[in-house]
Amino acid sequence: IFKSPKSPNDLNHFRKPQMNGKSHFRKRSPDTFNHSSTQSICMAQFIKFIIASCLGTVLAGLLLGFIGIAFIGGLISETETTPRVHANSVLEITLDKPIPEQTNNLDVNPFDLKNQKIWGLNAMVKTLEHAAEDDKIKGIYLNLDLVSAGLPTLTTLRDALLKFKESGKFIIANSKYYSQSAYYLASAADKIYLSPAGSIDLHGFAATIPFYKEMLDKIGVKMQVFYAGQYKSATEPFRRKNISDQNRYQTREFLFPAFEDFLRHIATSRNKPVAEIRALIDNLDIKTADDALQHGLVDEVGYADQAEAEMKSKIGLESDEKLHKTNFYDYVATAKPKTDYSVKDKIAVIYAEGAIIPGKGSPGQIGDDKYTKYIRKAREDKKVKALVLRVNSPGGSPIASENIWREIELTKKAGKPVVVSMGDYAASGGYYISCNADYIIAEENTLTGSIGVFMVLPNVQKLMKDKIGISYDTVKTTRHSNGLGIYFDLAPEEVNFLNQTTQKYYAMFKKRVADGRQLTLEQVEEIAQGRVWSGEDAVGVGLVDQTGNLSDALAKAAELAGLDEYRTTEYPEVKEPIQILLEELTGQETAAGIKAKILENEFGEYYSDYKYIKETLDQKGVQAVCPVRVIY
Repeated sequence: IFKSPKSPNDLNHFRKPQMNGKSHFRKRSPDTFNHSSTQSICMAQFIKFIIASCLGTVLAGLLLGFIGIAFIGGLISETETTPRVHANSVLEITLDKPIPEQTNNLDVNPFDLKNQKIWGLNAMVKTLEHAAEDDKIKGIYLNLDLVSAGLPTLTTLRDALLKFKESGKFIIANSKYYSQSAYYLASAADKIYLSPAGSIDLHGFAATIPFYKEMLDKIGVKMQVFYAGQYKSATEPFRRKNISDQNRYQTREFLFPAFEDFLRHIATSRNKPVAEIRALIDNLDIKTADDALQHGLVDEVGYADQAEAEMKSKIGLESDEKLHKTNFYDYVATAKPKTDYSVKDKIAVIYAEGAIIPGKGSPGQIGDDKYTKYIRKAREDKKVKALVLRVNSPGGSPIASENIWREIELTKKAGKPVVVSMGDYAASGGYYISCNADYIIAEENTLTGSIGVFMVLPNVQKLMKDKIGISYDTVKTTRHSNGLGIYFDLAPEEVNFLNQTTQKYYAMFKKRVADGRQLTLEQVEEIAQGRVWSGEDAVGVGLVDQTGNLSDALAKAAELAGLDEYRTTEYPEVKEPIQILLEELTGQETAAGIKAKILENEFGEYYSDYKYIKETLDQKGVQAVCPVRVIY
């Protein structure tokens, strides 16, 4: 801090030391200084410090600018580089990244130059269609280990692989270890290789639920639970010690058919009876690679170089020639379909994936502020003739769901048909935002329904008083001035208030379903009560119109709108990595993004469990959430 001298003595720290002949400091009397010399010395020092500070700031700014330009230039170069596809190439697919519905519609680390594009399911399917017609691509090399995705997503990719084979091109799979999901995809291949030291993890499907009630009782936390629907089991971990009969029944009803489909698809591809595949799993007969070969689950016990040698042979290359492998994630960038802008009519595709929350939300969440704007924008666009809502959501806030429902209703009243396409989940709040569509299409094993709501309010009075020694007292102006807090027991009238609130939201939910699906309230009550249905069963009870995929939904939307030709426009308008980076550098949305990335790195494969719990705890008030998550 620069301070002006208050007296001549204060100038001593500015004065350059002067030495006399005896090597001692030569002191000068303050009286020898006059006022003008004092001012000149101060001014000189002041100018020197100002120039030094400015120069340092300029140099630091230039250095940071050059670093930033170099980094951003590298980022742009990294993200815009189009890979060269050689003749006689194979497309190498690893699927070692998440698979969102829409490209980059999830938290993307802007500083991770190698993962600037997390391709969406629809883009992947279109890429496989493009590869089938690309003369440079002679086949597919499935190099799979662990694949994390829901069964409907896996089935969509598997169907795309089977369609690729119809072009006459080959698919060869190879792995050191096949997870259950990886093997499900690999079973579509013409030939499956497995490392001699490898294995296949086929164990079946299960829904495992942790229960917290005893732990909460021990630490003195009482969870006050309010729910509507006997199958609305999302609150069971807080009020029970095991799975209820209702929840066990509904889980079996969707889990067993899904496993049967899984077995049937593998059995068909491997030319074996379903019963034989089931027995191999039940008896744990596949312990080694040789066991897998003996029982016909793989075609060759061998190494990656042997799989590559076979691909060379199929292509017609000599053993010493290089096999060009094109990375699937890189290839997606080259396979973007060209948009024919001469076609004026459009169908808007809105990807609604993740938890439904009030407000803006982040990528991979359905914030009602954003999604109401997306739907409104599509409705007001005169070129948009129909809307397809692709839903992959376990639900969330009923209030946010109601706001999105309203925009769908206004779109229909504007004369634009709305078709819903369901992914892995479209349950509870996910079904709420779907129920008033003109037509609903679900995957066979979509988890949908779960028409019910719940509310959970913890009471930590015993924990604070008995375990920690903190007690609370209050002075109130009214009987309920404390609000519905966590430090006092609820009064009987407050319990009644929360019960009535829960039932009110449940009644509203059922009314929305009844109006949207043209059912009576009595009919809705029979299939509601929080029960989860598979997509196939949902058709039978009237919650869904047919099973199918996103392409089927687009075809239906075109039919309802009377369109012979159309182009699509997608929402959200996902930001490019460079935009995300600039937001990070300017401090916008930084804290949440950085925190998420740190936690994702720490938790690894368990991050999705943390995120699920965190989103649940972050929700306020009554919730409409699917009670289960199935890991395949």
